[in-house]
Amino acid sequence: MCSAVPDPTIPGRWVPGVSGMTDSSADAAASPPLRPAPLVQEFAGVSFQSRALSMSVRRTIRPFIEAWAVTPSLPWPAPLVDRAAVTVRPVHGTRRHRVRLAECAAEFLYTPDAGEHQAILYLHGGAFVCCGLATHRNLVSRISASTRAPVLAVDYRMLPRHPIRRAVEDGISGLRWLMSHGYPIERIVVAGDSAGGFLTFAVAHEALRLGLGRVAGTVALSPLTDLDPLPKMEHPNSYRCALFPRRAVPALLTLVRRAERRGGDGYEPVSSPVDLDLAGMPPALIQTGSEEMVYTDAVTMGERLEAAGVPAQVQVWEKQIHVFQAAAGAVPEGGRAISEIGRFVRSLA
Repeated sequence: MCSAVPDPTIPGRWVPGVSGMTDSSADAAASPPLRPAPLVQEFAGVSFQSRALSMSVRRTIRPFIEAWAVTPSLPWPAPLVDRAAVTVRPVHGTRRHRVRLAECAAEFLYTPDAGEHQAILYLHGGAFVCCGLATHRNLVSRISASTRAPVLAVDYRMLPRHPIRRAVEDGISGLRWLMSHGYPIERIVVAGDSAGGFLTFAVAHEALRLGLGRVAGTVALSPLTDLDPLPKMEHPNSYRCALFPRRAVPALLTLVRRAERRGGDGYEPVSSPVDLDLAGMPPALIQTGSEEMVYTDAVTMGERLEAAGVPAQVQVWEKQIHVFQAAAGAVPEGGRAISEIGRFVRSLA
């Protein structure tokens, strides 16, 4: 297995035939095995749509994150982000049902081709402070369609009111719900994006620690896996990322630390996934853009998993923005990445 980390500024060994594939041809292509495939697999090609999206995000969303990063402790109306996304629709034919977990809400969602052999637990991104079921409904439905599996999306408790461990507890609650509804843990895949990628590995690890068993696999999209800001700040991507400014990294850490201090007596802070004992963890698929802030988190997590004897594949998509899969309806690379997720999850059945 290759353990070298490619510099995204240097042309690397791109996966033959990946650039320019349609969704249908991508589905028909043979899925590369986790072993002996290289740890880092690079996908070349940047579409016009992708370039336009990156420019748009840099000019519209990034300024708001810049403002938040200056004063992250102000009472920003983060819940409005999910409320504003009520018009986001899942793919055609999707069915969904509201679910009440012990401490939060969730949504059980499935597309027409979804079977009963596997299920996915999905944990949304949003820097632990925003987004929810509505913002991620379209992405989750596309993942359901590609994997042919139903998905339980968890609206977990967030910062600044709740520390990260509460979100992990809500993820475990979601796992228990799926298990109680006929899905053995060895048939459940845990998936998430950004901060939800952090929770993906944390929940899978916590399930092992609690004796619930090992989930079938993990899928992490542009995951945050290291709360230490230095690796990200020292990487050139801290200046290149279309979405996150450099100051957003220490700003998030400030919120995390303040929430951890409010955990109360006996509260045990959550460790970064890269710092966990990863022995016994399930196979992992990690996807990241080559120029995004959390690129180092994605590659480092893959290396740590591999060092622990866990099959892991890191897919690096050329110049794609943070969680570009969410734009699959407009950006062809997003659709191809979701097809890769589908193949990975189905291979675990």
